Amino acid sequence: MPQVVAPGYTESDRFQATGVSTIAAGHALHDTYTAFLPPLLPALIAKFALSTTEAGLLSVFMQWPSVLQPFIGHLADHISLRWFVILAPAVSATTMSLLGVAPSYAALVLLLLVAGTSSAALHAVAPVISGNLSGRNLGRGMGFWMVGGELGRTLGPIIIVSAVAWLTLEGTAWLMVGGWLASVMLYIRLRGVSGRPVNGDAARPWRQALRAMRPLLVPLSGIILVRAFVVAALTTYLPTFLSQEGASLWVAGASLSVLEAAGVVGALTGGALSDRLGRRRTLAISLATTPLFMFVFLGVRGNAQLPILLLLGFTALSTTPVLMALVQESFPENRALANGVYMALAFLIRAGVTVMVGLAGDTVGLRAAFTATAAAPLLGLPILRALPAGRPGAGAATQSRSGV
Repeated sequence: MPQVVAPGYTESDRFQATGVSTIAAGHALHDTYTAFLPPLLPALIAKFALSTTEAGLLSVFMQWPSVLQPFIGHLADHISLRWFVILAPAVSATTMSLLGVAPSYAALVLLLLVAGTSSAALHAVAPVISGNLSGRNLGRGMGFWMVGGELGRTLGPIIIVSAVAWLTLEGTAWLMVGGWLASVMLYIRLRGVSGRPVNGDAARPWRQALRAMRPLLVPLSGIILVRAFVVAALTTYLPTFLSQEGASLWVAGASLSVLEAAGVVGALTGGALSDRLGRRRTLAISLATTPLFMFVFLGVRGNAQLPILLLLGFTALSTTPVLMALVQESFPENRALANGVYMALAFLIRAGVTVMVGLAGDTVGLRAAFTATAAAPLLGLPILRALPAGRPGAGAATQSRSGV
């Protein structure tokens, strides 16, 4: 089969839908498995007599290997790491499917560290390949990438809570077979796609690249931090919160799927919208509306929460493709390194916030903790002016500094 080389840093105008969709599908299959942890937390809390903080730390252990992402990204700016993308679903599926049979908390930690390393490799490399294949429609390409992730995080909770109901917690190990098949599919479909940038030799040395990134990374970290409070609270503790409010394990897990399903639409819409309106304007819309829906969600009970979760998922989860597009287009010569640094920051900040929300949940209860996080995104609005606005209508590297 002739090799299809990703347009990489040449900024080809052509959006290669087949390649972008294949990588998005791999992302969906991978994140289906990594989404098993939050809905399993109530069962693991009961099995191992864990506190909310100890349960939240499990999510941190899975996110901790993301510190490796800048190093992986730096390698990916020079050589093809396509095999990382191909093998990640098989590795993550195996480890996440074994959580139900883990004999101890330490075994859970080990499994999650391996899954986190696999996830870090995928998330450092695959978005850049997808971005290279997206040409000048970078926001659209990152929207496709995030749709895959949100779809996986939508299906994962339903699959695992249904499997626990039918097979028991210990019987869920069989689910790993799906991840193996996913890796076989990726091997077949990605044989004609190169993960190596066309002009990888033009990449700047990593120290020089990091210095160039610093003016963007400071305000970017602020945006990541303020949105992490709502996102970490919802995506990690929503099933536990609803279980404490009286919901069954299945309903609590399904509610997370409702949130993530809305995130599928939000990610695709947000990414494409940012190509037209600019990155900063799109971020402003999300940061302004998310607190409103979070407060409404906390103010209602029962079935009335479900439609609010749809709105909340749409707004809260729509910003990631926008931020990823902003980072990649700002540093076209070092896309993979820039993406790796962004992903490491995002995962590590979210890990710290996850622990903080867990500690607050143990101290004052999850309802009070959720209420305290709701207004945090509003703090990001003043920070937006320090970000490049992006050029509406194109995913170009040239940035405008016009107002929001």
